[in-house]
Amino acid sequence: MAKIALSIVALALVAACSTREPATPAPAPVIVTPAPAPVVTAPPPTVVVQQPAAVPQPTAIRAGFGRVESITAAPQSAAAGGTQMRRLGIKMEDGTVQFVDTAAQGINMGERVELTSDGYIKK
Repeated sequence: MAKIALSIVALALVAACSTREPATPAPAPVIVTPAPAPVVTAPPPTVVVQQPAAVPQPTAIRAGFGRVESITAAPQSAAAGGTQMRRLGIKMEDGTVQFVDTAAQGINMGERVELTSDGYIKK
């Protein structure tokens, strides 16, 4: 009877260490390159107009297991509701890297995590 009670207590302790927090894909970085110097010739002068850069849209989170390689502060947004978001760089088992924004606390560098298909991060 004592072994069963001890097993139940051990199972409860392991379950208490598990967390499940929402995560959203981080937007891809925007790379801005300076425009080349304008070329001016004799009359009429040439005017160079710089086109606005296209803003890449985030892709969906690919589910799987990976290891946290970087943690940085994510830019504040109104959607976060004043919560400090963190951007995690997660190297997946297939060698790719995903960046996700999450308010989850207690996730550290080098820690193994799971990204679920419904948009959650589990450690």
